[in-house]
Amino acid sequence: MFKYKGKDYPCCASLTMGIIGGKWKTVILYHLMDGAKRYNELRKEMPTVTERTLSLQLKKLEEDGIVKRKVYTSKPPLKVEYALTDLGQTLIPLIQSIADWGDYLAEKHSIKSA
Repeated sequence: MFKYKGKDYPCCASLTMGIIGGKWKTVILYHLMDGAKRYNELRKEMPTVTERTLSLQLKKLEEDGIVKRKVYTSKPPLKVEYALTDLGQTLIPLIQSIADWGDYLAEKHSIKSA
């Protein structure tokens, strides 16, 4: 058994998937690999995600210490940026491998993009 942030996981793979699993978390992390992005930039890069889902997933990633949220309040309008934390950056090789496998699948198995 593994315990992380008060939650029990039966194995290390379960722990990893508990943090980055789901339809959108890995996609969010993929878009943050190259640096901080504003909320609206993420929305444009993921046009099929709902605003509610994006907000909830960002909040969960922040709670898990994977993403940090920085608010700039020096002048209106309010500016919020999201970036990977140091812990989140340790996921880059994993996220890149997932993306590379998707590229491989699309190229080798003739999956057409929409």
